[in-house]
Amino acid sequence: MELGALIFDVFGTCVDWRGSVAREVAVAIPSVDAFAFADAWRAEYQPAMERIRSGGRGYVALDDLHRENLEIVLDRFGVTCPDPAQLARAWERLAPWPDTVPGLAAMREKRIVAPCSNGSIALMTRLARHAGLPWDCILGAEIARDYKPKPQVYLAACAALRLSPDRVMMVAAHNDDLHAARAAGLRTAFVARPTEHGAGQVTDLEPDAAWDANATDFNALADALP
Repeated sequence: MELGALIFDVFGTCVDWRGSVAREVAVAIPSVDAFAFADAWRAEYQPAMERIRSGGRGYVALDDLHRENLEIVLDRFGVTCPDPAQLARAWERLAPWPDTVPGLAAMREKRIVAPCSNGSIALMTRLARHAGLPWDCILGAEIARDYKPKPQVYLAACAALRLSPDRVMMVAAHNDDLHAARAAGLRTAFVARPTEHGAGQVTDLEPDAAWDANATDFNALADALP
């Protein structure tokens, strides 16, 4: 079956969330360790979404979860932020990895490319404009009203494109994302981002399964696709 579209995890796979958020934290709250603060903020990400995935809370867009989580981390660090609403939007201003934009452009020459992120449509649209990500459309959590790795998030993206799951490839730097996508019937591609969590990263340094494609970066993935 011919591959019709590639859908992408964004935070970590397409953009450097850690370095970008830390830069904004350093400006907004110069008294804290900016990387430690960014890591703590990100650590609230999965627990906040799990309350929604498990049915303990209705769907809330990631923009709002980021803002709520920021307040939790500010309190934990014992600091204040002059403009927390502005800092919360740091997630719309993340820098792409150097290969992301040219690699996406190359893949887009033959196939649809779109995010399948836990970010909202608004967040993903503003991030795309900031980082120059050449998406054909915005897919992901908001159209499914749930969060990855729930299967309906991947399947909603396929349905929106009117493509069967076996004609859609999920691209991610996180093996757990790919396990969930494969279980939903999608093709899979692993692209390592060994510094997503800093120089001491110990997770997702290599594929942990026989994915349909493995590549060192987006340019290599574009070259490897038939």
